[in-house]
Amino acid sequence: MYLSVEDQQAFRALLPDFSLLLPALPELPAIITELLHEGRSPQLAALRAAGLAAARRSLLVRALADLRGASLRKGHYGLAGNILEYLADLLQGTVTLETSDLVKLFDEAGIHGDGPRASDFQGQTTISFYFFWVAQTEKLGLTALLPPALTGRLQQLVAATDGVSLGAYYAKELGRLRTRTLAVLSQHSPDGLPVVRFDGGDAFGHNLNEFVASLLPAEARTRPWLHLLQALAKATSSRPSAKLEKELAAATAALGAAEVREQGRAWLALLAYLPLADFRHNGAAAWAHQSYLLEANQPAAKGLVWALAPLADAPLLQQFADLAWRGLRKRPGSGPLAVSLGNAALQALGQSDLPGVAHLARLRPLMAQDNTKTLIDGLLAKASAALGISAAELEDLSVPDYDLRAGRAVFAVGDYLATLALAGPKLEVQWSKAGKALKTTPAALKATHPNELRILKATQAQAQHTYTTQRDRLDRSFVAGRRLPWAQFAQNYLAHGLLGPLARPLIWRLHHPDGTHHDMLWLAESWHDAHGQPLPAPPTDADEVQLWHPVLAPTAEVLAWRELLETKQLRQPLKQAFREVYLLTPPEERTRTYSNRMAAHLLRQHQFSALARGRGWHYRLLGAYDKGYDTDSTTLDLPAHGLQAQFWVSEVSADKAWNGAGIWNYITTDQVRFERAGVAVPLPEVPPLVFSEVMRDVDLFVGVASVGNDPNWRDNGGLPAHYRNHWENYSFGELSEVAKTRKLALERLVPRLKIGKVSELSGRFLVVRGQLRTYKIHLGSGNILMEPNDQYLCIVPDRAGKEASTAGVFLPFEGDAVLSIILSKALLLMDDDQITDETIVRQIR
Repeated sequence: MYLSVEDQQAFRALLPDFSLLLPALPELPAIITELLHEGRSPQLAALRAAGLAAARRSLLVRALADLRGASLRKGHYGLAGNILEYLADLLQGTVTLETSDLVKLFDEAGIHGDGPRASDFQGQTTISFYFFWVAQTEKLGLTALLPPALTGRLQQLVAATDGVSLGAYYAKELGRLRTRTLAVLSQHSPDGLPVVRFDGGDAFGHNLNEFVASLLPAEARTRPWLHLLQALAKATSSRPSAKLEKELAAATAALGAAEVREQGRAWLALLAYLPLADFRHNGAAAWAHQSYLLEANQPAAKGLVWALAPLADAPLLQQFADLAWRGLRKRPGSGPLAVSLGNAALQALGQSDLPGVAHLARLRPLMAQDNTKTLIDGLLAKASAALGISAAELEDLSVPDYDLRAGRAVFAVGDYLATLALAGPKLEVQWSKAGKALKTTPAALKATHPNELRILKATQAQAQHTYTTQRDRLDRSFVAGRRLPWAQFAQNYLAHGLLGPLARPLIWRLHHPDGTHHDMLWLAESWHDAHGQPLPAPPTDADEVQLWHPVLAPTAEVLAWRELLETKQLRQPLKQAFREVYLLTPPEERTRTYSNRMAAHLLRQHQFSALARGRGWHYRLLGAYDKGYDTDSTTLDLPAHGLQAQFWVSEVSADKAWNGAGIWNYITTDQVRFERAGVAVPLPEVPPLVFSEVMRDVDLFVGVASVGNDPNWRDNGGLPAHYRNHWENYSFGELSEVAKTRKLALERLVPRLKIGKVSELSGRFLVVRGQLRTYKIHLGSGNILMEPNDQYLCIVPDRAGKEASTAGVFLPFEGDAVLSIILSKALLLMDDDQITDETIVRQIR
């Protein structure tokens, strides 16, 4: 900031004893003149580089510190910043200051003996400035105890940093400043105990400080606890050093593992349930961010995980998993809350053999960030290599059974019994007393056995999540074509309390040593073929088992399996017998290296991204401002076949067609192709099962994320006119392979249902004759047209579900929400004269 001549003269008058310094520092007038004009002249640069004698340098530091204080009082903050930069240069050399000088410098910096003042710690230069004062104080303390005037100001400096949020860029440096200051205070502690203080600006730091305050100096446990807490704050790197691991282990040994584990659990529980708070950068609301933990306390939380990892038992592993999920879960608009802490929790799980690996396998599909998935993959690979088995085998071995036997476990809670059992895809709890079933959880237990109820609820949630994770893992495993030795399959799947009920309703291919095979399904406690006949001989340890896929079998066998499932009313946990098959078409044979079967669709980008990531594909959102991505395709690595599948997409560029984060709302689809080592692979050379599963994934992305599924998009979503007809074309157009399979299922289901007398399948539609009108429900989108003029009828699926559910209707597979919606709408519309929802009635009448 440039100062006028009058302001410069007024400013010089503020400098104490300015004229007395001139004989010792003839350079000072030139320096002040340059600083007043914010100059960077060669003269000033030469002065900075010349190097002054230590005494003159110290004198100049005192003078410029006075100058900075005066400029701040006068309101010349730009000048104060210039002085600070010049001081930073001077402080690179040797400077010697006395106690009175340091007290004065601390006070000029805003650290007063009568109480802390919120200081401005923004900028590397400012933090370095405080580092210098602390270093000079430490230097004085080498020859004698520091006087209370200085130790008091060091304490105030630590207190002044409480609650200061700077973001990741400066947080590490501010943490180093706190650590250095506390180390100096520890060297001059009156009772010889380490001085430990955490940032009290969040509940975790406040709780740690209260714990420190509760430690009595005379107690034997005090010193090792302070040493342990002091070590926790040193966890500033991505992994603990050997020195820090030794320090943590020694402090833990001095206290005893049981005491550290018990107290550590309490702190982890606090971290898991701390509410989000607004942390303001330097008090500015405009720069606030939400979190539950200040940057200054994240090292201590991470160090806590490192200290507890060698002590991990089942409850601690669950806490690590909860902490990893909370720290790494993607939050819309802001990203994960505590990446370094979440990564530390993942690494702790990776050190805990099979129980920890089970948590890693459960967490992986939940993570949105590719780098987090890569970290988990690396931990799984490291654990499997240590055991000499594959990562898939390791995951098989690590799946917990939650004390289930054949999908069922009974727990005694007081005078009641709680039965946790699989009912289809859901784990439900049924209560009973003295053999009598109860409808709800006994109210008395909430007061008498709250901990047991909490544990039961947590077990139910964890078992449900594990079941869903393993079901989805099996659904993604078709493409790998993995074969398991029979003994391994029997032990890890059939005999497993949770996986057994998942595996038995599925069809398996049994490979014999002579190259022959039998396809089989578990029925009535034995294995049967597609015609319901027992296998000629039971499996042996010489056999191998592979998950059956319809592309591996002739059409007649596929239809026989479907007939058997329907006859036995056996619902599969994932779509297998009714799974869509995508075979190479003549146009794809002509294009050779790519398929346009899924091209020219308009998708909602965020929904597409979630679907792709959920199926194991890699995708980065396309941005509107700075491109925002590395590639314009989503990819799936197929290591078992040395291939990579690619689905090309492009952003839909239009005014205001992006969200607040600058991400495009919509994308259009293009070709599907395969590459090996960066070279396009002809489609006929891609294994049929691989091609079918990749195309099924892409069809899923298109079918679910298409704007054609959104009734509110009929006005073309504000996009250019050439997208106007896309909704109609998709909503009532040709059927995809998924819809064709849905039609085959409906051909068998509809005649057996109440709607059979008033419904028929016609082309792309299920036609339902109501009392008032006739309706055509599209088998792909589930959207409805009304005869005679094909008027569109908008029924939100949730409303249809409330009016008429599909309860009691046998569906041969899980996971087709549109099939349930179609049946639900048909059941509703057959009695259209009974509909009471006004939004529907107005359209019909």
